[in-house]
Amino acid sequence: MTTTTKPLAGRIALVAGATRGAGRGIAVQLGAAGATVYATGRTTRERLSEVGRATETIEETAELVTAAGGRGIAVPTDHLEPEQVRALVERIDREQGRLDVLVNDVWGGEHLVTFGRKTWETDLAGGLRMLELGVKTHAITSHAALPLLTRNPGGLVVEVTDGTRAYNGTRYRENLFYDLAKNAPIRMAFGLARELEEYGGTAVSVTPGWLRSEQMLAGFGVTEENWREAAEKIPDFAVAESPVYVGRAVAALAADPDRRRWTGQSLSSGQLAAEYGFTDADGSRPDAWGFLVAKETDPDARPEDYR
Repeated sequence: MTTTTKPLAGRIALVAGATRGAGRGIAVQLGAAGATVYATGRTTRERLSEVGRATETIEETAELVTAAGGRGIAVPTDHLEPEQVRALVERIDREQGRLDVLVNDVWGGEHLVTFGRKTWETDLAGGLRMLELGVKTHAITSHAALPLLTRNPGGLVVEVTDGTRAYNGTRYRENLFYDLAKNAPIRMAFGLARELEEYGGTAVSVTPGWLRSEQMLAGFGVTEENWREAAEKIPDFAVAESPVYVGRAVAALAADPDRRRWTGQSLSSGQLAAEYGFTDADGSRPDAWGFLVAKETDPDARPEDYR
């Protein structure tokens, strides 16, 4: 193992919310770069979370991390429970003595989102649950983990969200609670960048584009192998990206010795691909956010031209 082929060898990462989707993709690609990755979440082989999908577990994610070339460690954790998160961080400290990368990807609120309704017409309990899952979890995890991460200079915090600051800042995401839940991580990264500055740390928010998560593929009735069939019904889906893409984006950031130039910024997988030169699993380089912006003014914009 060399630092050239495994640039994150010896680095310790915590991916909070690594059961599926972007979290799993990030965990696996950090592993492929040589990191030891603690993969957390609520769905295990013994217990199902409210998401209701037994087909993805944190144990499987940890196994994929190890198979990719790193070391995966699954730790069942409800990130809404401060004592569980503190126990998790204490375990990482006890076993590794350091934390180099913190990825806040906890979400699991897709089943609660209803678009096209006024705030007062939506289910209040569901809306508040979205804020718990997408905001409170991130705050609890950062509060517990940052004392360990700042013990050594150069730590990286990645807040995973949906949308860039530029895109979300001028567009309403069609559900107030969802809008708040997905804008909060952008602001968290902005604030944490200031707090980490004296420790030589970096904090950024990162968004995938139209993500072909396991749930998204199931919703379209396709698999990763035949996903383009969904684009026959919804042409814009042709710009979709796999979780590998955002995983490679975060791995590239973590391996960049000059990553502090990004601190406080809102970044996308497509933007980072253009910067670092990586591709999605199929060799393409999707730019979903570029396509969405272009389509607003150019009805002839084609998703094929943005990958």
